[in-house]
This record gives sequence, structure tokens and C-alpha cells, in this order.
Amino acid sequence: MDGLGGGPKRGAPWKRMSKEELENQYSPSRWVVRLGAEEALRTYSQIGNEVTKRAQATGRNLLDVPYGDGEAEKLDIYFPEAVSEALPFLVFFHGGYWQSGSKDSSAFMVSPLTAQGVAVVIVAYDIAPKGTLDQMVDQVTQSIVFVQKQYPGNQGIYLCGHSAGAHLAAMMLLANWTEHGVTPNLKGFFLVSGIYDLEPVMHTSENAPLLTTLEDAQRNSPQWRLKTAPTQPVDPACRILVTVGQHDSPEFHRQSREFYQTLRRGGWKASFEELHDVDHFEILWNLTQKDYVLTQIILKTVFRES
Repeated sequence: MDGLGGGPKRGAPWKRMSKEELENQYSPSRWVVRLGAEEALRTYSQIGNEVTKRAQATGRNLLDVPYGDGEAEKLDIYFPEAVSEALPFLVFFHGGYWQSGSKDSSAFMVSPLTAQGVAVVIVAYDIAPKGTLDQMVDQVTQSIVFVQKQYPGNQGIYLCGHSAGAHLAAMMLLANWTEHGVTPNLKGFFLVSGIYDLEPVMHTSENAPLLTTLEDAQRNSPQWRLKTAPTQPVDPACRILVTVGQHDSPEFHRQSREFYQTLRRGGWKASFEELHDVDHFEILWNLTQKDYVLTQIILKTVFRES
């Protein structure tokens, strides 16, 4: 079959792929190594549901807090035992290709982080087909503004997103906070197995509910935006970790590495980690474990100045 995108283009290997190969590259469940695709998705969902129910049962939380007027514009806040105004906050955006996933099954990191004094916020947003990419980016922006206004004495807000959620978190590097009347105290980003250039996704079945046009894809691609119009870091000390699982697909590896390189060229304090022997789902569900390498990286980053 002919390649996509009108022939080969230097620097964009996906344009030389057949439609079948591109579909394969952007189907994370096809790359798992320990479980079958369906079993991996089922296990991921099961773990997410279980840890979220446990986190909700502690009572140290505020659930379904509205950060906007929309029905889906809610977030959950999980607190450490010692609650104060001066807590660090980790704000998490779930994945699901912008069309599935829920805050109600995404509290993977709550137990190990709250045990060490970090408040965790899990954000809901309007997924497709109800929500558009522009709406999702706006909702994520609103959620961060809400956290900053509610907890102005915070010791830092750290954004974390997985897969499509990593894309939404990365878009916050481009946010115009002056429009919202507050500059959040952003201290770090943890971008986990994300997609930063949306154009290849347009040519897969994942675009069916999204209906993304080229203009939509470029406007909502942090890789494209930062490469064509470099944005200077508001806080040069803000750290950005771009991470990908060893068993993520080659395209996910390329997306992460190229975004990291773009950040470095733009003067951002970015680092890159390939996490050993984990796939697209294990990289997140392992955050339930306090000794997991990514859990430890998050904690060391949060408490570097505390």
C-alpha cells in the first residue's frame, strides 16, 4: 500500500508507513509483552477501579469538586494525613485517546504520594465525541487555575499525564495564564508515554470520534507549536520529565524523544527516561508501588527544595 501524507518526508517516518502499520504503531495494546491486548486493557481498568475505590474510602478527599460549570468539569482531591495550605500538589490527567478513561479509575499514584505528603488531584474532562480537543485543553487549563486559586499557598503544582493525558499536560507549556488572572505555581511536568504531534493520529481509526482536521492537529500539537514558535519557559527552574516505556511502540518512542529534544532546544529544563521492561499500561499502573522508579522520580523532584 502507498505511504501516507503524500510521500516520504524527512523527519517524519510515519508518513512512509502503510495505513495498517500506522494503525499498529498507534495501538498501544498490540505492543504488550506479558498479557494479551484485551487482558492488558482489562487489567489496567481493574487496577484503576480498585485503587480509586480504596483512595476514596480513606475519607481524606474531596470528590467531584466542580472547577467549571460543565457537567464533566469536576476533579477529585486526595490529601495526605497532615493537611495544610502549603502542600505540593500533583495534578493528573488520564489517558484514553481523548475518547475514553475517567477520573474515577485513575487514582494509581494516590496512596504512595499522599503517604509522603503530596496532595493528588485527578481531573475529569469532556472526552470525544462530546468534547473537542480545544475544549479539553481549555478544561485542563481551567482545572489548574482552580487549584491555584483554591490553594494559593501551595508548595508547587506538578502536572502529570499519561498517553493522551500527557498531551494535555504538555499543552499547558503553551498556556497564556494572564488571560485567566492567575499564574499557577508550576514546578514540574511528568509526561508519561504521550503523544505530542497529533497529525499521525488523524490517519488512524482513533480519529473517528475526534474528527480532527490538520488545523486542529497543529493547533493542539505541542511538538509542532514549540518547534515553529518557540516559547520561553516562564520559570526556567521548572522541570519536565518525558518518559516512555521500553515496550511502547517505536512511534511512541519517537514522539517522546523528539518532544524532549524540542524542549531542550527551547531552553526548557527537560530530561528523558526510558523505563525498563514496562509497556504502555504498566508504566502507569506501577505507580501504585512506592518503590517503583517513576514514583521515586516524582517524589525526588517534588521534594528537591522542600
